[in-house]
Amino acid sequence: MKRYLSLLLFGVIFLAACTLPVPPPSPPAPTSTPPVATPSPSPTRVASPIAPPATPATELPAPTLFEQPWSDRSPFVAGLIPAERDAARVRPGATVYHLQITLADDLRSLSGREELRYTNTEDVPLAEVDFRLFPNVAGGRSTVSGLTVNAEPVSPRTSLQQSVMIVPMHPPLPPGASVVIAMDFAVQVPTEAGGNYGTFALLDGILALAHFYPMVAVYDDEGWNVEIAPEMGDVVYADTSFYLVRVIAPATQTLVASGVRIAEESSGDHQRLVFAAGPMRDFYLVSSSRYERLTQRVGDTQVNAYAPADKASENALALRYATQALQVYNTRFGLYPFDELDVVGTPTTAGGVEYPGIVAIALSLYDPGQRFFESATAHEVAHQWWYSVVGNDQIDEPWLDESLAQYATLQYWDDVYGQAAYEKARRMMERRWEYIDKADIPLDLPVAAYDEASYSGIIYGRGPLFFEALAQTMGQDVFDAFLRDYYARLKWGISTTDILETMAEDACQCDLSALWAEWVEPQGPSP
Repeated sequence: MKRYLSLLLFGVIFLAACTLPVPPPSPPAPTSTPPVATPSPSPTRVASPIAPPATPATELPAPTLFEQPWSDRSPFVAGLIPAERDAARVRPGATVYHLQITLADDLRSLSGREELRYTNTEDVPLAEVDFRLFPNVAGGRSTVSGLTVNAEPVSPRTSLQQSVMIVPMHPPLPPGASVVIAMDFAVQVPTEAGGNYGTFALLDGILALAHFYPMVAVYDDEGWNVEIAPEMGDVVYADTSFYLVRVIAPATQTLVASGVRIAEESSGDHQRLVFAAGPMRDFYLVSSSRYERLTQRVGDTQVNAYAPADKASENALALRYATQALQVYNTRFGLYPFDELDVVGTPTTAGGVEYPGIVAIALSLYDPGQRFFESATAHEVAHQWWYSVVGNDQIDEPWLDESLAQYATLQYWDDVYGQAAYEKARRMMERRWEYIDKADIPLDLPVAAYDEASYSGIIYGRGPLFFEALAQTMGQDVFDAFLRDYYARLKWGISTTDILETMAEDACQCDLSALWAEWVEPQGPSP
């Protein structure tokens, strides 16, 4: 997620996010760099596309929100391009969410029902399943009631400011076994851009619902990986899942969501839409009566751009930037797998935010003369490869998706406009790093180890320059082939810094340890 980090410096706003910042006229006086701490051990697993077989569906409570059995992946085929339709069958143990959501007429709240099949794809029994309730740390409120496991009532407990709900398993869930967890939930939506940069808020008649439903956390070598993320950076670390979602909303609203619309009907003043999304790491929904849509096809993918009517010309630019980026990355990395890609203008105070199948761009950037507008859009589209399809721990290893998306943005400028545009964009990224005096701070640190200036300078400035150096060391053609292989082999899984290094060394048949030590790895003991 790319952020405006609002540092009032030299009378201008320093934009330290996915968008290219306007550096100060000269580097600031030297300041102390943040502590260089050794991060927690990174997961070494790759989420395998072949999970242990789930408990047969006949032993589980049947779905009640939709007619599809838990194992029926047919609704998700419509959301995949023809070349990727086999993806509907990947990860048989992936969580399947069935959601029904009713938006209040004033959009300030919603009520929901969630049923999901969770399968233990680990090699140890699980005594609990942890859920994230993100609204409780994003300025809103999420409450859960009527919780059941296989139709039996259970009492959860909460932690981390009620942002984690711990659901006990009695007895512990064995490897390969499945349960159906069901609950009702209610959400109050903030009406100011508080926590998480207004990505979850009702602002200016636009309802942005990021991470609003109870979401299963990731279980990795740390156990249930849950924490309250810092104010800067992203908040979600998630496995690939499948979502069937029914949304009941006022008929005046235009709804945009992850996945594709597979059913719709109207009744009086309300509409009922059904979305199928998967394989995806998250489900995002935005709603507004102000939106108008522009659309264009790129290969087998329909690109849709949504913005208020008074931003029609800028919306056309957003569509152009997104389609250009999609064409570049399809060629460079491998095909975008989904039938739709949506670009939505929202009042977020971030420059832009990535979600599976959707990128949200700050309406404050919708200006034909705003170079950041194009860079933000290109960067967020790159996250469809680096975050959405190839996942990572965005809180503990943010550089894996952010720095690589920044490097992809350089490739966008090169492929669309030529070498001079590449050099100009590269110089802007280098100036991020120069702003902190090119501090020798490693890339592979958790977000919490950086302050705002160093997060921008290292992750968005030094990071893409590392990938440029890596390409020079490996050879550009070998590096390009490596990225395509990295995308293909890690698709729907979770990468780590160690996996990236190992695959790069395998690709070039060379030792990259010196380069990794210079740019990536923390050196010395923790302070």
